[in-house]
Amino acid sequence: MATPATRPRRNRIQQRVFKVVNVPMRTVLGLPFATPLGKRLMLVFFTGRRTGRSYRQPLSYVKEEGVLLTPGGGNWKFNLADGKPVRIRLRGRDLQARPELVRDPGEVQRLLGIMVAANPMIGRFIPIPRDPDGRFDQQRLDAALTYGFRIVRWHLDSD
Repeated sequence: MATPATRPRRNRIQQRVFKVVNVPMRTVLGLPFATPLGKRLMLVFFTGRRTGRSYRQPLSYVKEEGVLLTPGGGNWKFNLADGKPVRIRLRGRDLQARPELVRDPGEVQRLLGIMVAANPMIGRFIPIPRDPDGRFDQQRLDAALTYGFRIVRWHLDSD
């Protein structure tokens, strides 16, 4: 009889820490003016697909060629639909953004490289080891994509 897969201990601890840390982060990121945290974090507002509850999720982001990129490793991303506008708070301003859930392994590899180069802290929160050349291990990345990891590419709507 097979035992159910459990998440690695590191991921469980990280989830508990974020649950506590996200409480003050929501408050700071929700302020109507830019804060130092807003240089790398944004607040995403969405509705739960099953519960209908409203959520506010702090997310790290990297700006690249007019879009925002965020790693989508948590369950929150399942509440997004490709192209359906979502409200975000970015540097104290409320904006509309359309998420694109990137699943293609080659594109995810490329975007992760861009994200980690711009913000090395992102690499610490993505539990995929890197090859000596700095690329994410392709086999582990493919496994992560199989289990739901995505990159969310946020297309900002014009004001």
